[in-house]
Amino acid sequence: MLRPPISPLRLTIVLPCFNEAANVRTVVEAALRVGRDVAQELEVVVVDDGSRDATASIVAELEREAPEVRLVSHPTNLGYGAALRSGFLAARMPWVFYTDGDGQFDLEELHGILPLLESHDIVSCYRLSRRDGPMRFVLGRAFTWACDALLGLDLVDVNCAFKLYPRALFDAFEIRSRGALVDAEVLAAARALGLRVAQPGVPHRPRRGGTQTGASPKVVARAALELSGLCLRRFAPAPPALRASTRTSKHLAAQ
Repeated sequence: MLRPPISPLRLTIVLPCFNEAANVRTVVEAALRVGRDVAQELEVVVVDDGSRDATASIVAELEREAPEVRLVSHPTNLGYGAALRSGFLAARMPWVFYTDGDGQFDLEELHGILPLLESHDIVSCYRLSRRDGPMRFVLGRAFTWACDALLGLDLVDVNCAFKLYPRALFDAFEIRSRGALVDAEVLAAARALGLRVAQPGVPHRPRRGGTQTGASPKVVARAALELSGLCLRRFAPAPPALRASTRTSKHLAAQ
């Protein structure tokens, strides 16, 4: 069954990080404070994606300070999608919330989106006012438009890093994206399974430390290639066994 109970709330907060030594302690402490307030059972999974700064050592200190914190480490930088995939699969709770480790979202907004689970299966937020520069704004709009058009989605802001998923979704399909396409891939799978997606707006804050990498040519090119591959897989005829598996998953989602 893809949709777990929402009361009592058992929640994993996933925080992907790459060179976030300037921000990670503040973000983890906020996740603990808000998570303890909203959930009856909580874990905070921090995925260090091969950082070259002190991100991993700071999280290791937090692990010793708080039993809810768990560090998952990549020996090298594998990409944003790979970091999220590791965090999602490491989650032990039936609901998974994720946001980035850069501190550009206020974790207190989690209070406001949780009631949406009464009528929806997924919460995928959009940024009310992007605070990361005009280039990121243009690229984000263009990427969302491309994903909507090519994958049949209807999203306002596909890559907004403030989302809440049922953990069972990640057992229903395999995440293949290793870059910025990961959100679109997950939401396309959710749509195919008939899951209901709420899209509230949340404030977005400027980065206070560290360096953005999301608009680099390498990241953009990787996202474009992965989107092409996902489109090819989407429109290719599915083998009979996969079609049967999809029908079974849709049946489970409807229960």
